[in-house]
Amino acid sequence: MPDFNLAAMSLAELRDLLKSVTKAISTFEARQKAEAREKVEMLAKELGFTLAELAELEEPKRKRAPSTKIYRHPENPTLTWSGRGRKPSWFAAHVDAGKNPDDLLG
Repeated sequence: MPDFNLAAMSLAELRDLLKSVTKAISTFEARQKAEAREKVEMLAKELGFTLAELAELEEPKRKRAPSTKIYRHPENPTLTWSGRGRKPSWFAAHVDAGKNPDDLLG
């Protein structure tokens, strides 16, 4: 490994060195990824699959259906809550007062 006296290098030389090191790291990572992909493809082939087929085996993430309930603040109808997540204080105060939450459905 070459010995660098970084303190003796000019700013331009340091920037060139940084650029070279960054490029070397990038190409090294690309090579590593290509080798890993090749190994995984070979293993998949040995098992009778393609890499694309194995990638399709992942279950798709479920999308949450939009909430059908909308609770509205009794005095300020611009304040709403879908019924999901943390309860707003005005909703909790309404329920704590012994009132029916369905009264706020709007």
